[in-house]
Amino acid sequence: MNKQVNVRLSEKMLVSAKDYAEKNGFGTVQEFIKETLREKLFEEKKLLNKLIKISEEKNLYGTEKELFRKLKR
Repeated sequence: MNKQVNVRLSEKMLVSAKDYAEKNGFGTVQEFIKETLREKLFEEKKLLNKLIKISEEKNLYGTEKELFRKLKR
């Protein structure tokens, strides 16, 4: 089941979001916000998991724990 979330935006941010949504094929600002959240939440995780996998396969940093320690610098 989906939940509704209300977000307050400044007028400037809302206008910018509407302009971006229109220019980039989003039907509404809500669709733009949902897609942006998906990208932030899931795409970065996919890339990070891929980095971890390649690093472990090539023994670049040893373990996932060591890799995260290096990334925190």
